[in-house]
Amino acid sequence: MTRLAAHTALVTGAGAGIGRAIALRLAAEGAKVAVNDLSPDRAAETVALIEKAGGEALPTPGDVSSPEAVEAMYSTAESAWGRVTLAVNNAGIVHQAKLEDLAVEDFDRMIAVHLRGCFLGCRRAINPMLAAGQGVIVNIASQLGQIGGIELAHYSAAKAGIIGLTKSLAREVSSRGVRVNAVAPGPIATELVMALSDDWRAAKTAELPLGRFGAPEDVAATVAFLASEDAKIYVGQTLGPNSGDVML
Repeated sequence: MTRLAAHTALVTGAGAGIGRAIALRLAAEGAKVAVNDLSPDRAAETVALIEKAGGEALPTPGDVSSPEAVEAMYSTAESAWGRVTLAVNNAGIVHQAKLEDLAVEDFDRMIAVHLRGCFLGCRRAINPMLAAGQGVIVNIASQLGQIGGIELAHYSAAKAGIIGLTKSLAREVSSRGVRVNAVAPGPIATELVMALSDDWRAAKTAELPLGRFGAPEDVAATVAFLASEDAKIYVGQTLGPNSGDVML
């Protein structure tokens, strides 16, 4: 498929899980993909998978909570291919704790990676897009940012912030040619989610109308749609591949 052949994409947190699935899907649809991950080895692994399938990619490792690292990853992509036309802010971490036991350091790190990282990615991507009068930003939130999550208050707060950031930015820039939307997955069978307690996963599965977690590829398909012209009138939306956990 070549639906996204006009795009040069940068996907954060693309060394595994949802991010890797997104990078692979975008590349399969024709986009060039800059692959970010905190781990250089994981970023390189995703690049190798894309290249093996005949796509074009390059690694841009770095910490998304660092302005200097975000600048470096965008500069690398721009040096190779020119302007980044599609920014997917996906990088995230998971940590489980009741709020009464939650350390300030764990709260701060959750906000730094998810919300600050999303903000920095949006801020770095937006000016070249506005100068060109076109571009797409997709921010990865979570259904827990809409309904909250037991023992995941800090995660839920960070994801709710991403949804608010997405809506605000969409209102600022849509009239100038840049589309901004969010994806709020439900529980997805990734390494991060499977690291949560057995009790948590069992309880969440029981709550889902579909009765099962989704796959990273389900989220990737949603991102590819939002990146495409098929989604040309989607602005400030939060799409929910969530097994029915949230129904709007």
